[in-house]
Amino acid sequence: MTTKSEPTSTPGSTLPTGRPGKIVAIHLSYASRADQRGRRPAHPSYFFKPSSSVAASGGVIERPEGTELLAFEGEVALIIGAPARRVSQAEAWEHVASVTAGNDFGLYDLRANDKGSNVRSKGGDGFTPLGPELIDARIVDPTALRLRTWVNGTLAQDDTTGGMIFPLAQLVADLSQHFTLETGDVILTGTPAGSSVVVPGDVVEVEVDAPTASGAPTSGRLSTTVVAGTHGFDADLGSLPAVDDKQRAEAWGSAEAAGLAEPAPKGLSDELREKLSQIPVAAISGQLRKRGLNNVSIDGVRAQVPGTRLVGTARTLRFVPNREDLFDSHGGGFNAQKQVFDAVGAGEVIVIEARGETGSGTLGDILAIRAKARGAAGIVTDGGVRDYDAVAEIGVPVFTAGPHPAVLGRKHVPWDSDLTIACGGATVQPGDIIVGDGDGVVVIPPAIADEVADAALAQEQQDGWVAEQVAAGHPVDGLFPPNAEWKARYAQWLKTQ
Repeated sequence: MTTKSEPTSTPGSTLPTGRPGKIVAIHLSYASRADQRGRRPAHPSYFFKPSSSVAASGGVIERPEGTELLAFEGEVALIIGAPARRVSQAEAWEHVASVTAGNDFGLYDLRANDKGSNVRSKGGDGFTPLGPELIDARIVDPTALRLRTWVNGTLAQDDTTGGMIFPLAQLVADLSQHFTLETGDVILTGTPAGSSVVVPGDVVEVEVDAPTASGAPTSGRLSTTVVAGTHGFDADLGSLPAVDDKQRAEAWGSAEAAGLAEPAPKGLSDELREKLSQIPVAAISGQLRKRGLNNVSIDGVRAQVPGTRLVGTARTLRFVPNREDLFDSHGGGFNAQKQVFDAVGAGEVIVIEARGETGSGTLGDILAIRAKARGAAGIVTDGGVRDYDAVAEIGVPVFTAGPHPAVLGRKHVPWDSDLTIACGGATVQPGDIIVGDGDGVVVIPPAIADEVADAALAQEQQDGWVAEQVAAGHPVDGLFPPNAEWKARYAQWLKTQ
């Protein structure tokens, strides 16, 4: 794309062949993508891509040697036609000359060390194809553009700008608050759900059109072929590519698409949640013990507010012992701790592995507010809680080893999440069912949760009847637990209920 004072903006014109002065991309902007990622940002956030990453339609993109997770992201690209500096949202669209298709390719193998800057993971040569045709921005409704992406001819993404969290005009106006958007600059406006991994030999096509506008103008299909690169990366110069199952799941779009084992079932039926909310933890513990599960108590934690009950599914977070260099690399920014609290779902319990280390806090009032706002069922940590009184007032159920005023960096590094952890001596997996009350917290494997709940309710009913008999003056011998005679009496009583 050439940087001209008056860029071409007539429908059907060919994309200029030079480079823009700058490319600004947004991290997350479509509701469908936000729902897929489990978090919806309150405000847009951005990163820059180098102009050397621009490529034309019909070109190739290399997946570097030794890498695995090259992902496409079909996007609506805006081309600035007139400089914009501190423009209002109402006038922002007047500064957009053209709209076209873009593909914001990313290499997830390099994402972890980029920490959101995406310099290496999205800045490679050929990682920003644009075109092939321009749509005149003056003849289209910016809220009614359609974006579609195909991989090898199969539709992978299909959404409209009506599904964006932040309207296109807002992105232009917001960016203009911070720096001048110059003629020829490009804004990549985010991708909807459906982004996934491509491999050498795949052909990715992206099209933006305006089906409701006169003449239904279109960008045409922006085509890019993936090829295998012959060059890797030098460990003597910088960090090497690295992937794990979490990166694979995010790159492919889901654990299932990545070929990974599905996580344990999340969520509770309303019926099961209601049952568990009525059953004392002691009764649940007894039923688990009858089934050979003796190591399911999260020890050393107690309800922050007496009388608190807790029922939900586990969302796990792991801290490792503090090491200064590791805290520098993992403790700042949007770290694992903040990611979990920002993504926890309604009815989920954040369970934190802090190794029983109570010498610092593992959360404070701000994160507790975020958990409550997200509808979390509660928080369990075998470490400390800072802002203890303030957290108690927020109202989200918290079970903790106690208060501590220090921030987590004194003892902990937030390391990773959504994996099997150890909390209070108990193994906890994502999706496990967590129940807590004044007696403590237990972990229920989801596969037997209904069975355990029904058996515990039945036992509670029997124990209640036994208590009534004892209160009436009967001795406990033969009654608690009931012998054959008392079992028969109880069975007869049940028939009358």
